[in-house]
Amino acid sequence: MFLAVKEALRILRYVHKGIESYGILEASGGIVDLQKVSSLKGRSLPYNVDGLISQGLEAENLLRDLLDRISRKEKEKVILRKVDVTLKAPVVAPSKIVCLGLNYRDHAEEGGAAVPEEPVIFMKPRTAIIGPEESIVKPSFVEKLDYEVELAVIIGRKGKNISVADAKNYVFGYTVFNDVSARDIQFKDGQWTRGKSFDTFAPIGPCITTTEQIGDPNNLYVCTRVNGETRQNSSTEQMIFDVYEIIYHLSRVMTLEPCDIIATGTPAGVAAFMKPEPKFLKPGDTVEVEIEKIGILRNMVIEEGSFSTR
Repeated sequence: MFLAVKEALRILRYVHKGIESYGILEASGGIVDLQKVSSLKGRSLPYNVDGLISQGLEAENLLRDLLDRISRKEKEKVILRKVDVTLKAPVVAPSKIVCLGLNYRDHAEEGGAAVPEEPVIFMKPRTAIIGPEESIVKPSFVEKLDYEVELAVIIGRKGKNISVADAKNYVFGYTVFNDVSARDIQFKDGQWTRGKSFDTFAPIGPCITTTEQIGDPNNLYVCTRVNGETRQNSSTEQMIFDVYEIIYHLSRVMTLEPCDIIATGTPAGVAAFMKPEPKFLKPGDTVEVEIEKIGILRNMVIEEGSFSTR
């Protein structure tokens, strides 16, 4: 068998030769096209990633069983090179994107805010989603454009009033999220929705690592680099409310559904509070946000009205 049982399941959504599909990213960099595997073995799989996510924790067993049936020779028929595909956002149509603010103590402190006693939440529209290598568009009237690396939880099972102890059973997997923010609008409004809801302000990807493969989501390295300069450098263990506590608090307010995205907050190091002066994003900048066991999400900033080749 070509995929060892212990190898991580990192799920990619992509376009290959004009056709959208999804697959598993191997450690070697190759991509196992799951629809081709399904066709080759005469086994049914969900049509798209959203359908797979809706399988919840059963998706892990479904994929393992299917992949364990492929021989090394058959692998040649289902493997793609990463350079031959265009990666897309792994989730594109969530019913909601729920984001946390001030969920790292050092980020609250750098902004002069009190550490919250309960999660502070806001929403982003799904129209803000873009994928790897796609462009963050800076509106012409936005002067203070900022980044925020965040661990994003992908919900795989419908739930309400979920306990902390049971929260893991509602998570399909995790991905990287960049909570792009127009600080001038955010600070002017006194609330966060408008300044964080522009189109392209929710880069997500490059893959989803399944919950069983991520290990402890509350102890993952996270960082941001702008043009190669490290800006944020932290760990999810610094979160005030951990992943399972977040799910508990949110599910008391709203029903969580498959494909929902929960962005869990960002650590210190955002552009707005850099010393001696802020270093906001500008057209031409390349932003990389990275999380351990998931990967690097890279996007370039362009001015509104500029041409993007991606």
